[in-house]
Amino acid sequence: MTTVVREATRTFAARSYGGALALALFSASSFGLSGSLARSLLDLGWSPAAVVATRVGGAFLILLIPCLVLLRRIGLPTRGQSLRMLAYGVVAIALAQLCYFSAVQYLSVGVALLIEYLAPVMLIAWHWARNHRRPTWSVLLGAGLSIVGLACVLDLRDGLTLNPIGVAWALGAAVCLSAYFLLSEDKGSDEPIHPLLLTTAGTGIGASVLLAAAAAGMLPLAASTGTTILADRAIGWWLPALLLIFVSAVLAYPSGIVAVRRLGSSLASFVSLTEVIFAVAFAFVLLGQRPGPMQLVGGVLILAGIALVQRPVKPTNVLEQQAGSATHQ
Repeated sequence: MTTVVREATRTFAARSYGGALALALFSASSFGLSGSLARSLLDLGWSPAAVVATRVGGAFLILLIPCLVLLRRIGLPTRGQSLRMLAYGVVAIALAQLCYFSAVQYLSVGVALLIEYLAPVMLIAWHWARNHRRPTWSVLLGAGLSIVGLACVLDLRDGLTLNPIGVAWALGAAVCLSAYFLLSEDKGSDEPIHPLLLTTAGTGIGASVLLAAAAAGMLPLAASTGTTILADRAIGWWLPALLLIFVSAVLAYPSGIVAVRRLGSSLASFVSLTEVIFAVAFAFVLLGQRPGPMQLVGGVLILAGIALVQRPVKPTNVLEQQAGSATHQ
């Protein structure tokens, strides 16, 4: 009987783990689509800040009513939950965008992204310092392969310019990205926050901070209507804008939060590196930007690195404990 329960538990845990991994990949693909959609709006004359403010602000407006219905059922958030949502909106959403946009004023987009996506390595160091346990060699090797693969996908052969101010801003974006994974995680929290509530509050706060920064002159805010090109077709500006809101925010953020909580911040951060692979794939389909051999090799290295970082699932949970106690009765 004990063996049957343990096998059933392992099967359930493996399926749950696979589902969480699929959810993380779905979130990464949704975020990856944002690049091509944003490019179509940027070509129309939109500023980057306007694209992001539309994306997160639109998500807030769409999620507001479902969130109010949720609050009516679960009650208002506590002070601790409110502070965490405030940190999520300011740091994980608004400051992450502000730091990245500031970085690309001094660095190329590829270099800025490479530095920002050092976040998984930062999380490894964070957990190492916090738990006083050195990561396994497979995790360290996987981290190295993933970063090398990321550099290949971003294809930095056109030149490597390291302006100190730009590097500082990009490192700030990396810290904010790390905060996104840590704040999304609810491990050890006595007051977990529903993903819908965290997303709604975060996007609302993030949009408010971005608009305030634009009003203060820190970010240019410009948008225009008309037609743009996507997948070799002329389409209205509203279509990529709506897709950016629904797919790359309304679906991407909550699914990412759930994936982080099931996989843990460290592993989820490495799976999120597939976002650049999806971004290259979407750019090929929607913008006609054909990936080169180096980018293909980089994608393989990222996937190999993620495979090394993953740990086998060891489902020692309540069901196994109950099975063990049943044998002594």
